[in-house]
Amino acid sequence: MCRSIKTLRPPALPEEATEDEIRAAALQYVRKVSGFRAPAAHNREVFDRAVDAIAEATAQLLDGLEVRGASAARQAG
Repeated sequence: MCRSIKTLRPPALPEEATEDEIRAAALQYVRKVSGFRAPAAHNREVFDRAVDAIAEATAQLLDGLEVRGASAARQAG
């Protein structure tokens, strides 16, 4: 669906995703779903709230994921 959104968990990223990377992914998602690259002024608030909510949900998801073998892969590298 959103090819420009990159995977934000190991081993795709060598370290934990930054807030900027998470927010960029959320922004790309909202742009794709809404069909707007930049919303009109009357849609800005709802657009920004959606980006915030998706960024927060993404951070929670990444914090809760257990990637099996990731610690072993890091130790080997």
